[in-house]
Amino acid sequence: MKPLAALDQERAARVEVVLFDLDDTLLTHGVLTREAYGALWDLSEAGLSLVAVTGRPAGWADVLARQWPVAGVIAENGAIAVGKRAPILGPAPERPFEVVERVRAARFPHVRYADDNAARRTDVTLDVGEHAHLDLPTIEALRGALVAEGLRVTVSSVHLHGTRSGDDKASGALHFLRGLGIDAGAARARAVFVGDSGNDAACFAAFPLSVGVDNVRAWVPRLSVPPAFVTEGARGAGFVELAETLLRARPRRTAGP
Repeated sequence: MKPLAALDQERAARVEVVLFDLDDTLLTHGVLTREAYGALWDLSEAGLSLVAVTGRPAGWADVLARQWPVAGVIAENGAIAVGKRAPILGPAPERPFEVVERVRAARFPHVRYADDNAARRTDVTLDVGEHAHLDLPTIEALRGALVAEGLRVTVSSVHLHGTRSGDDKASGALHFLRGLGIDAGAARARAVFVGDSGNDAACFAAFPLSVGVDNVRAWVPRLSVPPAFVTEGARGAGFVELAETLLRARPRRTAGP
């Protein structure tokens, strides 16, 4: 990974779309700071298209797409997309409640469900780092047990998700961008993705211009493809750092007569 300061101005100036994770990327320990929210508005007002790409639930996506300066929100790790003009993507697969509960009750009874499951449409989510803090061996054992049951499992800094959906963050983002008239080749050339953890791995691999906020360093040993660049700041401060880098590279808009 190169420091974000090494990103050349010309390449930064070509960015037209900012894809961003929420937890521990835009958010700082679950809090949207004034600076991070201001950075979203600064990017939007500079003419960039913003798309949140998160493991958080569809219910969150519907609210954020309506209220934030974004083109849309990809939720549940790629399975759901909501935009101001775009419908939810496709029929949702059946949520694997029975499978997850059988595994949890039999082998991991101390593990609790995430508190946002009621707003989900496609996955079942366990709390591994939001309110509870599980050690890595327990997380990996839980992941392995659910994979053995035929589920696709992703892990973020806060949650472990079990699903039957075939989508990941990259496929969900590319599908949504096609709906905006941006094909996959253009998306890879004109978009930047910023994230922090394991469920961002697909986007780190799919988008050549990928950025990790500083706290991604703890995840690098577990990522098949690390982000190309890393910020000095962690979490929301790192997102603000990326926003400032992109804004400095853009031509200044001149006031009208």
